[in-house]
Amino acid sequence: MKTIRDKQYLCIDLKSFYASVECVDRGLDPLTTDLVVADLSRTQKTICLAVSPSLKAKGVRNRCRVFEIPKHLRYEVAPPRMARYIEVSAQIYGIYLNWMSKDDIHVYSIDEAFFDVTPYLTLYGLSARELGERIRSDVVARTGIPATCGMGPNLYLAKVALDITAKHSPDFFGELDEESYKQTLWNHRPITDFWRVGHGTARRLAELGIHTMGQVAVAPPGPIYDALGIDAEILIDHAWGVEPVEMRHIKAYQPQTHCLTNAQILGRDYAYDDALTVFKEMADVLALELVEKGKLASSVVAWAAYGLTDDERAAMRAEGNVRYWGGPSDGGSYRFVSPTNSRRAIIDAVVRICDENLSRQRMVHRLSVTLDGVVDNAASGIQLELFADEQALAREHRRQLAVSAVREKFGKNSLLKGIDLLPEATARERNQQIGGHRSGKEE
Repeated sequence: MKTIRDKQYLCIDLKSFYASVECVDRGLDPLTTDLVVADLSRTQKTICLAVSPSLKAKGVRNRCRVFEIPKHLRYEVAPPRMARYIEVSAQIYGIYLNWMSKDDIHVYSIDEAFFDVTPYLTLYGLSARELGERIRSDVVARTGIPATCGMGPNLYLAKVALDITAKHSPDFFGELDEESYKQTLWNHRPITDFWRVGHGTARRLAELGIHTMGQVAVAPPGPIYDALGIDAEILIDHAWGVEPVEMRHIKAYQPQTHCLTNAQILGRDYAYDDALTVFKEMADVLALELVEKGKLASSVVAWAAYGLTDDERAAMRAEGNVRYWGGPSDGGSYRFVSPTNSRRAIIDAVVRICDENLSRQRMVHRLSVTLDGVVDNAASGIQLELFADEQALAREHRRQLAVSAVREKFGKNSLLKGIDLLPEATARERNQQIGGHRSGKEE
C-alpha cells in the first residue's frame, strides 16, 4: 500500500488563460503577442482580466488597471468573452479525461487543476514528470494554449512548484519535494508568493518579525496562533512542506452548510438610495434562484463597502498601499422565522438590514447579498411559520416559476420588473454577463 510519501501530484495552469484564448482565436502566438483582456466600455480604471506573458515580461503586472499600463507600450485589447473561455476550459478538461479518471482530477479554477497521477505511472510506464509533460504538451498541441506544470509529493508542493518554480523554468515545469522546498524556497520573498498567504496574513506575520517560510517553520508557534487563529496550523504545516489532505479527501468532502451569494463592484460609487435599488435587484435574483433549485433559505446577510474619500486614498498611498478595493464596510443579517424562498420576504429583510446598518452619508462601492442555511424544500425538521399566508405564498411561488420559465426560453432580459428600468439599476447589464464580466454573447 502506498504511503503519502509515495504519492505524486501534478498541478497544471493554463498560462494567462483568457489572453491566450484571445491570441489563439486571432491566429497569434500567445507567448509573443502583447495583448490584454479588458472591457474598455467601462472606464480606464477597469481591471485587465488577463495580461499576455510578453506584456508581463515588460513589467505589466497581472490584474492591473488599464491606465496603469505604461503609455509607450503598444498592445491589443480584447473585450472579455467569458462564454468562450468556459467553452475552451471544458475542451481542455476533456483532454485531461483522455489521460485519467475524473476521480483523480480536482478542477481548482477555470484555468487550473490538480491531478493525483500515482495510479497511472505504472499504467503508462512513465515517471510523474514524463506524464506531466505528456499531458501539458497534449493541451498545447490540441488547443494552442500554453500550460505550465508543477509536481510534488503532495498537493501543496505541487501548487508551489507551479506558482514559484515553473514560472522561472524555460520548460514551464517545476518540481519540488520537502527537501528541495526547504533548500530553495525557505528564504524566498515575498511570502505572499506562497499558496494561501495573502497580504493580510503577511502583514500580521511581519508584525512578528516573520517574512519567510523558513522563519515560520522555526518560530515559536504560540504567537503565530495568536495572530492567525486556526489558520496557523495550516501555515506551519506548509512552512515545512507538509500537506495531509489528499485527492480522496477532496472528493469525499461534503459542506455542512450551503449558501447562495450575489455580489458586485459598482461602475461608480452610489448614494444610499441608489444602492438600495441594486440590493433589491440582487435579492430578487437570489429568491428566483431558490425557487428554480427547489431550495429555502434560513437567513440573509447584506453587506456594503464604501468608496474611499480623497483623504482616505491619500493616506493609503502614503502607506504604500496602491491596490485598494474600497473603504470601510457595514452590514448585517436577518434570520427568518422559518426557511423561505419568498421574494417579498427576502427583499423586505434586505431593506431592513440596509436601513438599520448602512450609512446614508457614505457612497457605496461594493455590495453583496448572501442567503445562508439553504436547504431543500422537502428537508425534514423545517419549522413552519404559524401565521404565514400559505395561499399568498403559493401564488408567489407559481409566479416565480412562470418568470423562470419565460427567462429560460427567451433570455434573462425577456421579462423585467419596473425596478430594473431605473437608471441606477444594474440587472439588465449583469444578465448579459458571466461572473460579472461580458459573456461575448450579449443579447
